[in-house]
Amino acid sequence: MAKLRGNSKGNTRNESGGGDGFWDRPMLINLLADVLLLVGGGLLAWAGAMALQRLPVFPLKQLVVATPLDQVSRAQIEYTARNALAGNFFTVDLDTAQAAFERMPWVRSASLRRLWPDGIELELEEHRAVARWTAQDGEARLVGMYGEVFVASTREALPMFVGPEGSAPRVLARYREFSDSLAAIGHQQVAIRLSAREAWQLKLDDGVVLELGRDQPKHPLAERLHRFTTHYAAVSGAARNRLQTVGVVDMRYPNGFALRASKS
Repeated sequence: MAKLRGNSKGNTRNESGGGDGFWDRPMLINLLADVLLLVGGGLLAWAGAMALQRLPVFPLKQLVVATPLDQVSRAQIEYTARNALAGNFFTVDLDTAQAAFERMPWVRSASLRRLWPDGIELELEEHRAVARWTAQDGEARLVGMYGEVFVASTREALPMFVGPEGSAPRVLARYREFSDSLAAIGHQQVAIRLSAREAWQLKLDDGVVLELGRDQPKHPLAERLHRFTTHYAAVSGAARNRLQTVGVVDMRYPNGFALRASKS
């Protein structure tokens, strides 16, 4: 007897596949639509921003410098502005422009803000040089009143600071401390040096060099300098002239000092 064979394959497809396709899942379709909507909106916003930046609307027409300047020239500001202030009133990158202005010589800090409807207001804080610092890579460097070392040059008569890299704030602090003591005898420093071994040396405006040595708890630098100023104030004019001839005063002794000829 012949056996009857039905189309079981077709029946299986109908039973297992019905309702499981992507188009039969509303949640997946809605999720995909939301993703496409977000991506499309982001691309549209980006394209709009790029188009707005290129359109000749809200152009920058003026740069207002709100602080008086002594060292930075108008030509330097104009050159930096042409390269740093790109875009229009809304799209200009103020952070990038600020960094560009702060790279200018003599500029300690810069601040920018939008000035409606077509301007930028610029405030610059200039360094106030108090000393010269050792040159590096052929570039002249100065020390500001807060101890920063910056690349710049000046014809102003300034004392010379010498020390390891990074020690400028310490040298400046000592310079101010020593200046107060030396003012009592009518002298000032023209150079101050901190060696790699932490030894201090001063050169006065009359050519005398003071070897103070290293700061020690039992014999601090202030005590040694006070010993010098006390004896200097007590000697006569003839003795002071002899001191200038000797050239070097070695104050590294605990209870006295020694005079010796200058090496230079």
